[in-house]
Amino acid sequence: MLRPHQCRLAVLFLMIFSFVSAGSAMAKKEVRFVSVSWTGVTVKTELGVKICESLGYEAENTMVSVPIAYKALEINEADVFLGNWMPSMKTIANKYFSRGHVVKYVANMPGAKYTLAAPSYVVDGGLKDFSDIVKYGEKLGWKIYGIEEGNDGNAVIQDMIDKNMFGLGKFEIVPSSEAGMLSQVQSFSREKKWVVFLGWAPHHMNEIIDMKYLTGSTPETFGKNDGTAVVFTNIRNGFDKENPNVCTFIKNFKFPVSMMNQIMTMLHDNENLKPVDAGLAWVKKHPEVYKTWLKGVQTADGGSGLEAFETYLASVK
Repeated sequence: MLRPHQCRLAVLFLMIFSFVSAGSAMAKKEVRFVSVSWTGVTVKTELGVKICESLGYEAENTMVSVPIAYKALEINEADVFLGNWMPSMKTIANKYFSRGHVVKYVANMPGAKYTLAAPSYVVDGGLKDFSDIVKYGEKLGWKIYGIEEGNDGNAVIQDMIDKNMFGLGKFEIVPSSEAGMLSQVQSFSREKKWVVFLGWAPHHMNEIIDMKYLTGSTPETFGKNDGTAVVFTNIRNGFDKENPNVCTFIKNFKFPVSMMNQIMTMLHDNENLKPVDAGLAWVKKHPEVYKTWLKGVQTADGGSGLEAFETYLASVK
């Protein structure tokens, strides 16, 4: 059965903005994560839920689109979002930061990548830079492949098209799910068809597709340094004051890019494996990582957070 705030999120998702007021402050033992349907964000969020539960908190993850994630944080329908890719999300996220309703909080994964990509044979064939895309419009079918509707990366691509940046005015973006897009790119790759798509790291796409990232990104598109990104953890305004112990954990909760690449490869190699199970399997083998996550963290009733999580982890098969 859906909890009340999940029902209100469903209403929000349908664009009916008549919510039941949150009213009084949320119970301090509840941690409401909100996420988007990207593999890496799902892994991180589900791990966060399990760790919070092991500490004695009621925790859950509600998966929505990027715009709705920020609206949920703003109206006190969610507490924590682990998937703020910057600078590509700036057009969506910055207005919430500037109004003070959402706090950027802490970088959880520096050194990520988020920009346009193509199979290596396309790049080797001459399409190396954003400015090259229009030269090969016919071979690309005047299409650029994105992910789910409402995603910030899609919005950046659409803005490039609308403003005819790099001469892309004739192109159209093809939205899809993450899995759907990758399946399409793999199909094109097998036939050596030309395709440009939204790519990022960490992700197993970098292992299963012989691909390269395009140069030419600008501060107005996917940021300088050719789409090098930092992923931030965002919280709703006031959550850190209401839940200082949880936020000690949230501040510590950081992810090496290599960790996420390895977990995503595990998931790709075993399609029956759930994201949270892959994450926990990796964590079991790397106590040096989870010990930093739980440094200075207590359980909800004041006990040792590290001991509580290790007790839980020992019970996981």
